[in-house]
Amino acid sequence: MRVPGYLLQHTVQVEEYLGSSSKGDLYGPAEVVRCLLDEQVRQVTSPGGQEVTSNSSYVARPDHRPPPNSRVTLPDGRRTKVITVVRADGGRLPVPSNTQVFLQ
Repeated sequence: MRVPGYLLQHTVQVEEYLGSSSKGDLYGPAEVVRCLLDEQVRQVTSPGGQEVTSNSSYVARPDHRPPPNSRVTLPDGRRTKVITVVRADGGRLPVPSNTQVFLQ
């Protein structure tokens, strides 16, 4: 079961992190992603194992998996980066599978 579309009330633009070069970070083209935005501050663990503060997060469909450091433009125009991505798989339970993306 996937996240019902009516719950995905917001849109963000995600530019996938491709790596870095001598001129700075490289990003892919912007992709519009439907999501449910949550601007709650919380502590999360980065892929490197550090405890960091996330100022917002969003829930999207389970196939959405931006890599850490991807650039995200929020509905109000603020730009931030992905800290980590967590997938929730509902399996056979009557709960929706989703991806939660934690942002700086």
